[in-house]
Amino acid sequence: MHLSRRELIRRLAAWAALVPVGSAVLLTGGCGGGVTAGPGVAPPIGGYPGTDSQLLDDIESAAFLFFWEQADPGTGQVKDRALAAGNDTRTVSSIASTGFGLTALCIGDSRGYLPSAQILARVQATLQFILSQLQQVNGFFYHFVDMTSGQRAGTSEVSSIDTAILVCGVLTCRAHFQDPLVTSLATQIYARVNWTWMLNGGATLEMAWTPESGFSAARWDHYCELMMLYLLAMASTTYPIPASSWSAWSRPVMSYQGLTYISGADPLFVHQYSHAWFDFRGKHDAYADYFQNSVTATEAHRLFCLSLAAQFDDYSANLWGITESDSANGYVTWGGPPAIGPINGTVVPCACGGSLPFLSTDTLAVLRYIRGYYPATWQRYGYVDAFNPLSGWYDTDVVGIDVGITMLMADNQRSGFVWQTFMQNPEATTALALAGFQ
Repeated sequence: MHLSRRELIRRLAAWAALVPVGSAVLLTGGCGGGVTAGPGVAPPIGGYPGTDSQLLDDIESAAFLFFWEQADPGTGQVKDRALAAGNDTRTVSSIASTGFGLTALCIGDSRGYLPSAQILARVQATLQFILSQLQQVNGFFYHFVDMTSGQRAGTSEVSSIDTAILVCGVLTCRAHFQDPLVTSLATQIYARVNWTWMLNGGATLEMAWTPESGFSAARWDHYCELMMLYLLAMASTTYPIPASSWSAWSRPVMSYQGLTYISGADPLFVHQYSHAWFDFRGKHDAYADYFQNSVTATEAHRLFCLSLAAQFDDYSANLWGITESDSANGYVTWGGPPAIGPINGTVVPCACGGSLPFLSTDTLAVLRYIRGYYPATWQRYGYVDAFNPLSGWYDTDVVGIDVGITMLMADNQRSGFVWQTFMQNPEATTALALAGFQ
């Protein structure tokens, strides 16, 4: 089903491309937002002058601003994407962006970015809206929705993985705030998800459902970002799936430059997302130490990018990282190894941002270099989603899930806050036990 999954991603990316992007001047006639600084323009002399801790705090505070400003204050639903400079007028949100946003509110509260009472009120309003007004099917949510009404946007699908990301954010809030209303709302949202329905009679979970076509042809049946989905489903107190489903998905092994690790030959983000909430450090099941697996996968990706330096001379030890992102020609699934998509020298900051706990020295070096030598990449909400030093193209947008994974992993690298908070949920420890982690 791997090819079916790619086809689903391709179709979703094509739908997302219909969502208006920021006004732009493009290098070539594509559909992605961006501006060009002119090919061959050398970066300025100098570098980021602050400490690593200062850079990480800059990243987190800028990301928090995105999740605060680019959410509907009444519903709490966060935009799928926005102009990196602010003043965005789009109205489409994604439930994954909202899930990252709920976790971002917990981080912001812990770091004092806004008064606790103000943040708590936003969390309460968001959870109330999710439970009572956000359009749902058997407890699962449409991937893209109108941020004010909560109704399905376009022909968007009911998404199992994006619902899981939302639930991770909901449970992080429950553990952090210890507020009776938040606890009640969060527990009801989780309990309503009918995970067994999403099995659709199989051993593995379906990826998507639409009222027009029913379930998609693709299932979550090989290693990728799926671990959080299965763990949440197994630990449900209302609609649990069998623990045997943990062993039902494949774990293909690949080797690259002497490194061997589990991977489905997908973009780098698949090795990051489940790790944003579930703390896999020092744990293993019958198959792998998944944290170490992500360390190895990140190192393999770094070496892969360096291997492309003869073709794209911007890639270096201080400038690498490609994962699903915007490009000058629209939203693209790309990365490696092996090579995926139309790689052209574009750099995606969240590739390193989302891997901060795995390869901290190397990823911090890249983020420092980008911030110091390519100042056009840093806007109101942090790094733009992508840029190409060879063509001079800079995205004008940020994407919520990319801002989110960077913020969460930056905070995990600094303090382990998200891990420590999320793992306080009894369902999290139950899930790991059911999966056989030791």
